[in-house]
Amino acid sequence: MARITIAGGGIGGLVAAMCLHDAGHDVDVYESVVEPTELGVGINVLPHSVRVLDDLGLLPALDACAVRTGALLFLSRDGTQIWSEPRGVDAGNPWPQFSIHRGQLQMLLWSAARERLGADRLHSGHRLIGFDQTADKAIAHFERRPSASVPRRRAEDAALTVNVRSDVLVGADGIHSVVRQQLHPDQGLPHPSGLVLWRGAVRAPAFLDGRTMFMAGDDDQKAVVYPISPPDSDGMALINWVAERPMDVDMATVSWNREIDVRVVAAHFADWDFGWIDIGDLIASSDAGYEFPMVDRTPVDHWSFGRVTLLGDAAHPMRPNGSNGSSQAILDGEALAGALAAGSTTRADIVAALAAYQAARLEPTAKLTLANRQAGPERVMQWVADRCDRNCAASTDRVHTCVDGTELEREANAYKQLAGFDLATLQAMATDR
Repeated sequence: MARITIAGGGIGGLVAAMCLHDAGHDVDVYESVVEPTELGVGINVLPHSVRVLDDLGLLPALDACAVRTGALLFLSRDGTQIWSEPRGVDAGNPWPQFSIHRGQLQMLLWSAARERLGADRLHSGHRLIGFDQTADKAIAHFERRPSASVPRRRAEDAALTVNVRSDVLVGADGIHSVVRQQLHPDQGLPHPSGLVLWRGAVRAPAFLDGRTMFMAGDDDQKAVVYPISPPDSDGMALINWVAERPMDVDMATVSWNREIDVRVVAAHFADWDFGWIDIGDLIASSDAGYEFPMVDRTPVDHWSFGRVTLLGDAAHPMRPNGSNGSSQAILDGEALAGALAAGSTTRADIVAALAAYQAARLEPTAKLTLANRQAGPERVMQWVADRCDRNCAASTDRVHTCVDGTELEREANAYKQLAGFDLATLQAMATDR
């Protein structure tokens, strides 16, 4: 049994903690947020990662608060269909795809990890500031951030450094990872895409069947919309929206979660009324919206250095095209637990296990990160913008005819294979269980 410190109590860190605990290890999670709460907007969890959550016994909890996504549509700016495909179990997959509020998923995982590991193993209010390692131990240095509800007895309590010794340190501390920066001090700033994202969520009438997500537009302007709660008795659901436009971003000064005036965003989509949904009105009706730069980091050639390794966005921050960031972090946790067998106790065992984890996960996620720089599966929307004129859509069913359906299907399947959630791979996983 190895003693493992995980820096970062996000989705990837918490899943890794539970997988490692179930593999027989002694695990502690340190999270910088003092009091974790339901923050954020929507995300998608793809079937290959839902398999991991199912193995952890979390499928009923997910069904209680999330939407089993049934279909994905790609549309042009006027709402004409480019491509449609079933998703999750509707596509014959052994596991569903879930659309869910990120904050709900975070708190679901936090509660599950607390129950599994014990409340004393989840340490909130601990911000990682650096680490050291010796032949025998990894030593993580945290700045303890007292809760506002706990009065400070002395001025020196304001920033107390806590040093945690363990056999393994896992850096699951996000795109601005302290662990990654120390391992790769010359990595520079995140890599900009030239695009900005505005995001929000609003209660609104459910559209279509209440289980469909869609992407509309092209490289110059795009909207991604999907429900993250089932319709209530009045037909209302929590709808997540993402708006994307080109914008030069100064990475040295950019704000990462700046609240914006939703009316400004809505004005860009004033004429995007598809009949069954008006995107401009949807955005304008939101109480709040938030701005994020669309960025990633160029893949590195090593995650694991001795007793220290990376996981999730600290290892492979990628653009959101294809909805893979959180899903890949979940897969990392499973792979790390698989590599760190319960008998991994000596330094040689641990170093070899972390190298094996890196070998299993670094190359696939690097390829996916670079594919997402080319817009991932969403690039078919630009194909239509480049190839089609106003008369290229079939008038009877409003489906574009300028790009052959077999070409679109081939592109969609190629991305699924790259990301690891094509139907054949998932069915083989189900057979092997």
